[in-house]
Amino acid sequence: MEREVEGESSRVAMPPPNTGKLITILTIDGGGIRGIIPGVILAYLESQLQELDGEDARIADYFDLIAGTSTGGLVTAMLAAPNKDKRPLYAAKDITPFYIEHSPKIFPQISGLFAGAINLTKMINGPKYDGKYLHELIKRLLGGTRLHDTLTAVVIPTFDIKTLQPVIFSSYEANSKPELNAELADICISTSAAPTFLPAYCFNTKDAQNEDREFNLIDGGVAANNPTLVAIGEVTKQTLMKHEGLFPIKPMDYGRFLVISLGTGNAKNEGKYNAKMASKWGLLSWLTHDNSTPIVEAFNQASADMVDYHNFVVFKALHSDDKYLRIQDDTLTGNLASVDISTKENLQGLIKVGEELLDKPTSKINLDKGVYEAVENGGTNKEALRRFAKKLSDERKFRQANAGQ
Repeated sequence: MEREVEGESSRVAMPPPNTGKLITILTIDGGGIRGIIPGVILAYLESQLQELDGEDARIADYFDLIAGTSTGGLVTAMLAAPNKDKRPLYAAKDITPFYIEHSPKIFPQISGLFAGAINLTKMINGPKYDGKYLHELIKRLLGGTRLHDTLTAVVIPTFDIKTLQPVIFSSYEANSKPELNAELADICISTSAAPTFLPAYCFNTKDAQNEDREFNLIDGGVAANNPTLVAIGEVTKQTLMKHEGLFPIKPMDYGRFLVISLGTGNAKNEGKYNAKMASKWGLLSWLTHDNSTPIVEAFNQASADMVDYHNFVVFKALHSDDKYLRIQDDTLTGNLASVDISTKENLQGLIKVGEELLDKPTSKINLDKGVYEAVENGGTNKEALRRFAKKLSDERKFRQANAGQ
């Protein structure tokens, strides 16, 4: 499943948005092995684009910006990094097979009577997994490809544990801030370094004065597990700076944005935890309880849902809700809700979750109830993706027709 990377590319697959009517954004949440779920969704979206525009169509051809956090950052790189032919490294249909092949080696499972005790001991003394296979895989996959080489703009959040500040690796900043123009492999390893699961990651780049810039990074989910607001913020920042290649829009003019935001699934709201239980927890219990990590789950899910809630309300208020699509499943139970249980049965189960999610109604988060509710007259996620594929295809054709004018 690995691809060979040769050379560099600064070509933007889609004609720049100053020749179009929309700014198109795709975002992918963090979630470990649950990256299979957006993988299934993306394969369907790409198949619809191919029906409209031919079998060579790829996701990166249609989006001005792809943003991903943690496992979503890896998917982002797979979709946007160039291969030796200056085309996307992976087709969307190849993402799920990639996870099926490599997840058991990234997250090797311990079986037997004492598996729980062994895992607990490992998590007390260090990260649950050493990350060696993941690091080698990503470096082999992405080679020396740098942030500015991607076929379309990308945004990948990380968090610097030394400065306690988010670090956003953005294509828009790659030239003006050379220290951010890191190798995609280093960025992907960093954004995936989930606390308690994988080790923090350190690397150096050179700034504009050719001085070393050291990064000490962990999982981008600490800052933005759902990177949609970060993505919109990066685009808006460029319009404020009158960045070349982005047409003039009013700051935060959501009417010009077309956004597809893909979640990786949440655990079903079935009273997995409660205050009576948590009131007795100490540090260890917050870090590991019943084969899960409550503190990490709480932070990641809360931030992701708040971003979705904000976007849905704002797009709705500006009568642009037809240009915002969030696809998320909040009914995961048992091992399906884990980020690292990479048994064959569980991985196949996640594929099924993604396939079933396509046939579920489009939904929005209800923060009062803590659940996703069907959007009135929204149809199924499949139907919504078909509508969005048509909008994306029309936008691309419009730009091609107007290129150079």
